Amino acid sequence: MQLFALGLNHHTAPLSIREQVAFRPELLGQALCDLVRAKPVKEAAILSTCNRTELYFATQQPQHAADWFAEYHRVALQELSPYLYTFPQRDAVRHVFRVASGLDSMVIGEPQILGQVKDAVRHAEEAGTLGSTLHKLFQRTFSVAKEVRSTTAIGANIVSMAAAAVHLSERIFESVRDQRVLFVGAGEMIELCAAHFGGEKPRKLTIANRTPARAEALAARFGADVLRLDQVGEALAGYDIVVSCTGSPLPIIGLGMVERALKARRHRPIVMVDLAVPRDIEPEVAALGDVFLYTVDDLAKVVDSGLESRQQAVVEAESIIDQRVDGFLHWLDTRGTVPTIRALREHADALRQAEVERALRLLARGEDPARVLEALSHGLTNKLLHAPTRFLNDAEGAPGDCAELVQRLFNLDKNH
Repeated sequence: MQLFALGLNHHTAPLSIREQVAFRPELLGQALCDLVRAKPVKEAAILSTCNRTELYFATQQPQHAADWFAEYHRVALQELSPYLYTFPQRDAVRHVFRVASGLDSMVIGEPQILGQVKDAVRHAEEAGTLGSTLHKLFQRTFSVAKEVRSTTAIGANIVSMAAAAVHLSERIFESVRDQRVLFVGAGEMIELCAAHFGGEKPRKLTIANRTPARAEALAARFGADVLRLDQVGEALAGYDIVVSCTGSPLPIIGLGMVERALKARRHRPIVMVDLAVPRDIEPEVAALGDVFLYTVDDLAKVVDSGLESRQQAVVEAESIIDQRVDGFLHWLDTRGTVPTIRALREHADALRQAEVERALRLLARGEDPARVLEALSHGLTNKLLHAPTRFLNDAEGAPGDCAELVQRLFNLDKNH
């Protein structure tokens, strides 16, 4: 079995492809079980975010996972193949270390990805598809990400997606302070956006979410109003900026809904920021003359400007990751010796037990304890050294190499 990583991300695939293969969080457990049951894959975890969908798994042939990936999403593999990457063991380990450390993100150094990787691990644990190898890989991954963040400046002066959303809004409106802002969703990304927009003291903040309790909790923090999700359509005309990020598999805001809102607004402009994958806002909305629609890919162009200042930190982080990859691969290699170590210990323990039983029989017959102990120690020594002694006596071809091997095994001083 080998470790592999397979998937696509914002580097390799446009949003229109990424949204076709995104996994809904509530279905991840079922998907993982299906993968392990349907294909010869022993361990698996799925990381699905707005920027990437990746499978981490152990198998002998990665093509099985690629086939399942396409079948599950009902997309022809030929259609996905130009965007897919498959990393074999060393590259897979390096890739997950880089992902969790924020080196492969749209925003270099962004911290949210580590939490998303931890969520992926939790889903795999709950589904029972996280075996000992992936468990060790992800524990090492979290350690590496922590080391990168604590010893480099990878997260310094970060330009976040939330900050980029504010920046893009200010391109259209002179000041966010005078605008009314509607957030659709109440997850982590909306929480970040609410913090950034809230800092600009807009005229009004509103949060619409399917679960009222979560919306009310966020609204209390930011002094916002609350809407039910089914009220968004009738209320849309009252907002100048709309930021949406839900887990809905289908768009929440459609073309007709926005057209009606524009008519009610007398065609005053509206900024719409769609941070969801799959998209929350129908792409056709972008064609409307008074709508400025931005997706996650648009925001990425804004945050790229902050990359140059973090280049030295990236170099330092890559060096740390390369060292830790070697360490993990060494652990993987040593796992192959575990059965031999176990067999050696069991063999030695069987010899010990046989000698102890013999000694107990002699003591029970009244033999001198000192002589019994002496016989036990000699017997155990002879039995333990029988195999290596025979190995040396039977050595052919390169007896010197055999002698050196035994010296290393038993840590013998060559001078004595």
